Amino acid sequence: MAGDLLDSQGRGEAQWGLPAIHPEGRKFGIAALGISLLFALFAWETLAWPMAFLSLGVFAFFRDPERVVPQDQNAIVSPADGRIVQITEVNPPRELVVDDGHGLPCLSDEPTIRVSIFMSVFDVHINRTPIAGMVQRLVYVPGQFLNAELDKASDENERQHILVERSDGVCVGFTQIAGLVARRIVPFVKPGDTLGVGQRVGLIRFGSRVDVYLPKGTSSRVMLGQRVVAGETVLAEIGSQRLLEGVSH
Repeated sequence: MAGDLLDSQGRGEAQWGLPAIHPEGRKFGIAALGISLLFALFAWETLAWPMAFLSLGVFAFFRDPERVVPQDQNAIVSPADGRIVQITEVNPPRELVVDDGHGLPCLSDEPTIRVSIFMSVFDVHINRTPIAGMVQRLVYVPGQFLNAELDKASDENERQHILVERSDGVCVGFTQIAGLVARRIVPFVKPGDTLGVGQRVGLIRFGSRVDVYLPKGTSSRVMLGQRVVAGETVLAEIGSQRLLEGVSH
């Protein structure tokens, strides 16, 4: 009936259900489950049970739940699930600010606020775009596999930079960074794609980090140690000059 409250899927009442498993992870989970069944067939219980639990862990790692995106055009939402491990002022990565031959990018090379989100193996690893707009740049950089919580991981680890521009010219750059266990960054988008805020852009396998470079004139709305949810938690608001107290330099 008109006026009835609906859930995020347009249903008449909220219902709990198991989250979907992303196709990228189904093959790993099915393979681990198949090995477990093979061990069980030969009565190797000491190997069968650990593989069965491993398969459940793989399926859980690649879970892909639906998210309710804030309907605020000035909001910059978190691109990743995880914990805020750093809020600091830095120069954006060279790959996001240099001219690549297609015109000057909209991201300035002046110091800006970087918010770093660490994802453990227990977090959802599907990454989402912080704003709606067009993918202007996607740059993969090979590198090391240091602990993703370290500051130098932003410059030395395997990573993928993504730059998204809104129709009004506002740009947000963010970087997917591989970690100790993560060994592959899987993109879902390409330059020229038009995205809605909170849309899936890729994943990083098995523990990693995402850095977000806030545009000038924005105010951070998160704190160190805070847990954030991709596509739902608002990291910052565009247009405010207030910066969070306690930002490290």
